[in-house]
Amino acid sequence: MEQFTEKEILAFRKQTKGCANVIHLNNAGASLMPDPVTKTIIDHVVLESEIGGYEAAALRDETIREFYPTAANLLNCQARNIAFTASATDSFTRALSSIPFKASDTILTSNDDYISNQIHYLSLQKRFGVKVVRIKNSASGGIDLNDLEHQLKSQHPRLVALTHIPTNSGLVQPVREIGAIIKQYDTLYLLDACQSVGQLTLNVDDLNCDFLSTTSRKFLRGPRGAGFLFVSDKALSLGLEPLFIDMRGAEWVEKDQYTPKADATRFEDWEFAYALLLGTKTAIEYAVQIGIDRIYDRAQRLADFARQELSKISRVRVLDRGPELCAIVTFTVSDADPSTLTRELLKRKINVVPSYRKYAVIDFDQKGADWAIRISPHYFNTTDEINTAVSALNEILDQK
Repeated sequence: MEQFTEKEILAFRKQTKGCANVIHLNNAGASLMPDPVTKTIIDHVVLESEIGGYEAAALRDETIREFYPTAANLLNCQARNIAFTASATDSFTRALSSIPFKASDTILTSNDDYISNQIHYLSLQKRFGVKVVRIKNSASGGIDLNDLEHQLKSQHPRLVALTHIPTNSGLVQPVREIGAIIKQYDTLYLLDACQSVGQLTLNVDDLNCDFLSTTSRKFLRGPRGAGFLFVSDKALSLGLEPLFIDMRGAEWVEKDQYTPKADATRFEDWEFAYALLLGTKTAIEYAVQIGIDRIYDRAQRLADFARQELSKISRVRVLDRGPELCAIVTFTVSDADPSTLTRELLKRKINVVPSYRKYAVIDFDQKGADWAIRISPHYFNTTDEINTAVSALNEILDQK
């Protein structure tokens, strides 16, 4: 893998205004947008202010339509398989709502799914009597593939719903192996890829998922309030549609009849932020031009370096575990308060974020931790920034 040159990294940083203001190590929350993305969004908002929102969308219709093949290219699918949404959670719930659950149906998930997803499953359990079953973790962390197959055989789940990279740790689930196993069974598969799009190369043919949900704001470096959803041809052919389909996704043909769109736009709402769609399109193009594999290699190296340096602090315990780790680093500190640490780092213009037990009850209990600080570097960050953050943490702890 060809690593970025110093000249390339300087160019990335020059196109990222925030690098002059902060050490941004919260890319798993919301990354710093590069200048071309910001410009795309602002230009469209200005156009709306000058000629009107409907009129601006009509004028830019051809460019707006280009979002769908652009997003499809990122995931190796067709434009018909892409829906634009307001967030990864919005994508996820639209997909989840399309599945006609009945009492005693099973949702098979993991111990490391995103908090909102876990709450969705429990809500379905409470409201419809759906059973939630969690796959065991392997000794090294991540899904136990043998138990996955056992649960598929014994539970006959209506849905397998998993998170590729949990928000609360650096774990990367073995999704290619998972998809190959699931493909052999009569079930639907929904994959949350909100932390992996923009960080890892994703090919839905390899993943064998029926739905894939993601966001724009994280490692893709797009705007907040935007996401998109992959819907497989299988899911479309089954007639799956969101519970609250609207005039964007369906045509009202008779008094008591509607016809859903043939493609994934049946999962969209009529009203959405066109400026953010265009910003997401630019963010995808920007990432693809740089190279997703090179992005992952750089971000992972920075994360490994951060884990190494944090482990040298006696009161720090790095929490990440699993056969494969990514650019999310989590750690806890004995006899310390996460809010205080985060606030003190922020005073030094270092952006990190705390995570608490209530965000990932199963994972935190297994690790014996009540909270963690999450550091998530990206390819535009530097080892000097990691060193500065670690030194600042040391200084703050020495003062306590």
